[in-house]
Amino acid sequence: MLQVRLLGPVTAQSSDGPVPLGGSKPRALFAALVLERGRIVPASRLVDVVWPDNPPESARALIQTYVSTLRKSFARHGHPDVIGTHPPGYLARLDDATVDADVLAGLVDQAREKAGLGDHGGAADLLREAIALSRGPALSGLERSPLAAEARRLDELLLVAHGERVAAELNQGRLDHLAELTGLVSRHPTNERLRGQLMVTLYRLGRQTDALACYREGRSALVEELGMEPGPHLRELHEAILRGDGEVLHGDRVEPEPGPPPLVIPVQVPLAPSDFTGREVERDSLVTALRATAPGTHVLAGQGGSGKSALAARVAQQVRESFPDGLLYADLRGMTDSPATPDEVLAGFLRSLGVGLSHIPDSARERTELYRSLVAGRRILVLFDDAANERQVRPLLPAGPQCAALITSRDRLAGLAGATLTELGVLTDEEAWALLCRIIGAERAAGDVASARGILSGCENLPLAIRIAGARLATRRQLPLGVLAGRLADERQRLDELAAGDLAVRSSIALSYRALDEQAGAALRRLGFFGIPEFDAWVLSRLLDTSEAAAERLLELLVDAHLVEFTGVDPTGVLRYRLHDLVRLYARERADAEEPAEALRDAVVRAVTGWRAVIDRITTTFPPAEVVWHKPSGPRFPVPDELARRVLGDAAGWLQREESVLAIGLERAAAIGLDELACDFVSARMALELEGANRFEFRSRIVNAALEASVLADNLHGEADMLAELAHLRYAEDRYSESRQHFGEALSRFRALRDVRGQASALAGLGLACREPGHLAEALHFLNQSAALLHTLDDAVGLGYVHRVRGSVLLEQGNFPAALADLELSMSAYRRTGSRRGVAYTLRSLGLYHRARGEYDEALRACAEAAEIFAELGNDLMHSYAVRAFATTQLRMGLVDEALPRLEWVLSVARDARDRWGQGVALRVLGQLHLAQGRLDLAEDLLDSAMSLWDTVQAPLWRARTEYVLSLVYRARGDLDAADRAYASARRVFHDRNSREYVELSTAPAPASAGPTLH
Repeated sequence: MLQVRLLGPVTAQSSDGPVPLGGSKPRALFAALVLERGRIVPASRLVDVVWPDNPPESARALIQTYVSTLRKSFARHGHPDVIGTHPPGYLARLDDATVDADVLAGLVDQAREKAGLGDHGGAADLLREAIALSRGPALSGLERSPLAAEARRLDELLLVAHGERVAAELNQGRLDHLAELTGLVSRHPTNERLRGQLMVTLYRLGRQTDALACYREGRSALVEELGMEPGPHLRELHEAILRGDGEVLHGDRVEPEPGPPPLVIPVQVPLAPSDFTGREVERDSLVTALRATAPGTHVLAGQGGSGKSALAARVAQQVRESFPDGLLYADLRGMTDSPATPDEVLAGFLRSLGVGLSHIPDSARERTELYRSLVAGRRILVLFDDAANERQVRPLLPAGPQCAALITSRDRLAGLAGATLTELGVLTDEEAWALLCRIIGAERAAGDVASARGILSGCENLPLAIRIAGARLATRRQLPLGVLAGRLADERQRLDELAAGDLAVRSSIALSYRALDEQAGAALRRLGFFGIPEFDAWVLSRLLDTSEAAAERLLELLVDAHLVEFTGVDPTGVLRYRLHDLVRLYARERADAEEPAEALRDAVVRAVTGWRAVIDRITTTFPPAEVVWHKPSGPRFPVPDELARRVLGDAAGWLQREESVLAIGLERAAAIGLDELACDFVSARMALELEGANRFEFRSRIVNAALEASVLADNLHGEADMLAELAHLRYAEDRYSESRQHFGEALSRFRALRDVRGQASALAGLGLACREPGHLAEALHFLNQSAALLHTLDDAVGLGYVHRVRGSVLLEQGNFPAALADLELSMSAYRRTGSRRGVAYTLRSLGLYHRARGEYDEALRACAEAAEIFAELGNDLMHSYAVRAFATTQLRMGLVDEALPRLEWVLSVARDARDRWGQGVALRVLGQLHLAQGRLDLAEDLLDSAMSLWDTVQAPLWRARTEYVLSLVYRARGDLDAADRAYASARRVFHDRNSREYVELSTAPAPASAGPTLH
């Protein structure tokens, strides 16, 4: 018996042992065949699966080799017929085999049947069996292939099984799933079903407070990640817990049946191009068919660039009135590397039809059934653009005789039973003439009819080719039509390729590319290979190793050829350009075919080292205030004075504008094996954070790219550096547990490498990641070790950083003399190195010290100076931190009216930067302010919001500080029981964390409406 496993690494097991599948490429091929089992998978599709980015010229031959090798492996284990050849591809025959994904789906269905009959124990047993099939993320190792969507679908089904099993156990009265359910909710914080089940479980275990905290954490996650409040079911559970409603929380049914969704009429038709021309025959035919009583399913097929999407949009606009119940639209992205999944599209359709997020089913089958039920009795048109194949579309087709589907695809989709096919060829001569006239003007075309006809002949009346040629003429009004017609006439062999179906887009672009001289062609190839979406002449000059002026001239030639688009002028006065995606792909193909690999690698090295040189200039001008663990860099490419002037005049703006370009360029460098270059670039993190915003996506992209490249290259030092970078990123994201884990991994590697600087940095990072959640003793343990190593290195910046962080920890503990000594050492080190950022950080910490000592005038001076420096540096976030410290001091001095507007501004900055920590502190201080003013309801709301944030970022010490202030609110309101509970809870945390608040509370008078000031 053959067993195929997809729920984890892709494997096959026969009765006599595992079947060798080879490396990641043959495994991806086998997985694609299994997922389409019983159906023919074209060889072209397998090429896309195995090489999603850049298939070699021998791709089809390699597919044959992989298939042959797999067949031999299966034959040796008694299964010679698993893979069959059926032109134009292959299919998997698995009639006598089991596939774990099928078993999973079958067990889930059986469990639902048992649950429906009231056999919750039997359902739970089946679901446990289903969950046990998983051996890790589905299709592990193939995350970057086009099969990623299928992997997500399988993982989602497994998550559904978890939810169904917990529901069955709750209906049995069982609660032994708490630990596992807590882990699931942690990994899927916005899954309202799992969170609701966890709330019920906690409540039944007598942990009402934890159940309420679970709700607050979920609400915060939904608001932060999805911008929405919890659904009605979660809100009802929350209210039931507050009421102690046992009927709801201890009843047999713990999850509500979804109610009927409201009737919504969607209108989602995209706009057709304003210069849409021709296609009267096809348009009239489709309009007539769609207006019929039973409009049916229609496939609009044709080669790339034939105008399928434009015609479909125009037809949908014309028949809009014939579909009073709505028009739905989905871009299926069939020809991209990430086609839309049926699950994704169905979720969007259901939301458009009025189904609330909490009522959207988890499984694809249930989503399809609900979708078809909603549209069955209505007259709705669904427009699907760019379908990959029948399998992608089939679950999305609407039910009901009055519904219609209009599908555009490069494939005829012959497997869609009952669908009517309309094929688009090239335009008629009259239509092509009309389109050209619409683009360049009828008068200009009539002025040289022979040349205009020659252009159309050269384009073979293909709409995309006409648009390319017409746009070139339209943007260059002085260019004679005869010049372009002559160029196209020289390309007769290429024009034959233009008519060869799927080669239409490439051939259209080739009309311009092949007219370029060698330098302009090299410029286009290098830009395409580098892959960045937008650029200026300086970047091209680095790719070509030429002057910026020469690069500018080449770009003008490429603009003339309509291969590069001029996008405008940036704020520094530099001209900006971009490549259309199709042109970029074509240029990359030509680079691979025409240029030596070493020359392309050298071009990428020059471009990235050029960027790195610019970042070095930024770092020199704005020195970092943290430990720098990477080794000092070697000589850099000199940055031209004019470029340095432009960048340094607005460094934060330059970094922000170039963010996506830098990320894509670095990912390209990492992908071609330039791991050391990628790591060196990422090591400029201090400068890259100059703008002060939490640009997590950008940082995650470059760190992960460099880390993956280091692992593949067995670059142990690069891997250690990038683990430390990843740890810093997780710290910035308030994910402290993960941050400590990655710092620990980096530390072990640095120790193995005997890298003292790296060890010092990782230890400092561990200290910082321990400080925030309140692990103060552990923080000092790591910081002391880091300081000792940095003294041996005589690293002034590192010492300034570690002494500042250690001083802040000592301040948290109430050890004021030691804290002041560390902060003074930090200030001395930063002033010695000229790091104004470091000075500003330490000034803010000194402000906190003086405030804690009641030395308010000194605190105001230090915080004001820190705020001024951060403002000059353009670091808005840290500027807001310093202003918050200043305003909190004003609040302690009773200057409420002066503090309030500052604190409200601080909160808005933190929200704009997505800084949850900053939001939490600002909300807490605002709560204190409104408590002092007697606005108890507002104070409680603000403090509750802060509590949710502290729960989210797992910062128990700051949560306790906020809970202490809440106790004062309760006491002022007269709710002494609630006040005592909150006070006792906060005091326990202060004691456990050895924070100075415990000493202050122990020596303070009995709690009253106003207690000690605390942190």
